[in-house]
Amino acid sequence: MPETISILDGNQFVVSNRQGDIDPTPTENHGLFLNDTRYLSRWVLTINGRRPALLSVDDTTYYRVQHFLALATGAVYIDSHLSVVRQRSIAEGFRERLSLGNHGKGPIDVDIHIEIGADFADLFEVKDKREKKGELYQKVEADRLTLGYRRGQFRRETVVTSSTTAKVEADGLRLAVTIAPRTIWSTDLNVVAAREHETSSPAPQAPLIEAEGLRPDLTDNLRQWLDVAPKLSTSWEPLLRAYERSLVDLAALRFRAPVILASMPAAGLPWFMTIFGRDSLITSFQALPFLPELATTTLRTLAMLQSRAHDDFRDAEPGKIPHELRFGELTAFEDTPHSPYYGTADATPLFLVLMEEYERWTGDRDLVRSLEPEARAAVNWIDRYGDQDGDGYIEYERRNPDGLENQCWKDSGDSIAFADGTLADTPRAICELQGYAYDAKRRTARLAREVWNDPAWADELEQQAAALKTRFNEDFWLPERNFFALGLDGHKRKIDSLTSNIGHLLWSGIADDDKAKACAAHLMDDALFSGWGVRTMARTEGSYNPIGYHVGTVWPHDNAIIAWGLRRYGYDAEAGRIAYAMLEAAELFKGRLPEAFAGYARETTRYPVEYPTACSPQAWAAGTPLLLIRAMLGLDAKDGELIVNPAVPEAIDRIELLDVPGPWGRRDAFGRARVR
Repeated sequence: MPETISILDGNQFVVSNRQGDIDPTPTENHGLFLNDTRYLSRWVLTINGRRPALLSVDDTTYYRVQHFLALATGAVYIDSHLSVVRQRSIAEGFRERLSLGNHGKGPIDVDIHIEIGADFADLFEVKDKREKKGELYQKVEADRLTLGYRRGQFRRETVVTSSTTAKVEADGLRLAVTIAPRTIWSTDLNVVAAREHETSSPAPQAPLIEAEGLRPDLTDNLRQWLDVAPKLSTSWEPLLRAYERSLVDLAALRFRAPVILASMPAAGLPWFMTIFGRDSLITSFQALPFLPELATTTLRTLAMLQSRAHDDFRDAEPGKIPHELRFGELTAFEDTPHSPYYGTADATPLFLVLMEEYERWTGDRDLVRSLEPEARAAVNWIDRYGDQDGDGYIEYERRNPDGLENQCWKDSGDSIAFADGTLADTPRAICELQGYAYDAKRRTARLAREVWNDPAWADELEQQAAALKTRFNEDFWLPERNFFALGLDGHKRKIDSLTSNIGHLLWSGIADDDKAKACAAHLMDDALFSGWGVRTMARTEGSYNPIGYHVGTVWPHDNAIIAWGLRRYGYDAEAGRIAYAMLEAAELFKGRLPEAFAGYARETTRYPVEYPTACSPQAWAAGTPLLLIRAMLGLDAKDGELIVNPAVPEAIDRIELLDVPGPWGRRDAFGRARVR
């Protein structure tokens, strides 16, 4: 059972304990967060000096939670006549309806205290435990408590009010009430998060919240979101639950900010609730046959944020697609380079991959025509800036010492290592980056020929892609180990560890057929395949750690990409085995796949073991069941038609996906079990 409960709506979210208290510890980073700032760091309820005991939690709605509590006596039985319900809804802060029920035969006098504190920590300060540089302040008024922070022109405030009369104190609110027998007393506690332009004016009006804590705007929006998605019918109920959970989580993770015109997927709660180039691109790719609007906004937003200049502080070059955009204090004062930060080598080719995939699945050539300059700039970045030494491969090396050392999807510091555990020198040319570049050029060639009316450039791109594939299969192959190297280090030595990255080479199509066969065998061997999924690193390697972030854990999105790559090369049974194992894991995670889970062998644990700090919900984990459904049904789009080539695992038996959107309008896809 998770120790924390989260509610969210895009870039605003609340993390508390199961009792509903915001009470951070060294390992639990509670708070009310909005745009990378923690507006509340303490919100603790006591009644008559005691914290109520937990009975149950209802968190079935992503933006609302109910905590059911009772005032315990300390005996074996709770034996309390006072029940407590905390009903909290996110809304430019949150509203908490506090209800106390007197189930006894006489009146009860209660002293309610809400202890309140706000440190206004930037999200990076929360993660890294940094000290603040500005000034905290507070205003105690008759009807409200205002907690504030200022650093130069940067100001943030949290305003707390109560719908019933409360005594406002510097550390919170007190309410002294008498509750008659067999009655329920309630008050609404409103917490409003205010930014610079709002701190000098009345507190902004929160969205309408109904008595049950429901928000009609979000309820209607979610209903519309689910209505436009294809309808899934299957003989295996866990798949249906995982599908529905994915759609709801992707709705919850939609990020809205002044820099974007609509909504796009934020990467994950709690640390990555913002625009992420790579994560948003892959999530949008996963969701294209189901919810194409995510790709529309992702392409437009990332094109707008594409770098136009050199900037060593932000690791930026012309044509590069950003890694991350932040809105907090440290970004505003350039204490961190995230406004935006460009330290990723894969987002730029993935931008081109998604653009071509989007055109095939939607037929929206107007958007693709408008993005031709950005596409040309992205190709130029691959050739001129991504390839630092002219050897034909994308390399990365950070120029800002505070930036990311690894600028591929496995971006933790220890992820790129030789088989003996020695870390590779930079610059690093990681294998999947070359696959992405190959795929990007092939796809861009089609757009150049069919949409942008430039057949000469199309021919040039196709020739470059073919030459890259030939070179890559020679330079990255490890004949003594029979798989592709993880990459080339700064001395052009092959990084010889066995990792899941080889599966991305099947997704991109850069692997020769004979080498793909060997990679498929490795992916399904016990060294990489845990029984729940493919590990990020094989347990035979020197850096392997089953709970290491990128050196032994199992990542759902990684496995979905691998499954789709296996199907591309005709390894249907292997793709089905990965898909079914991943969906079994989802069932044991109550339908919601986390960012990552431990790489222990299935026969050892009999249960997928949670990774301690995994984001949940997380965007490309939420997108994983969608891509797995696509892989099992063999869905593709070509020449304005829906292609269906099912290879459904025997245990699932039947999958029906109705009303798949595309240039064809709406079509249905069916698949019966064909794979043992």
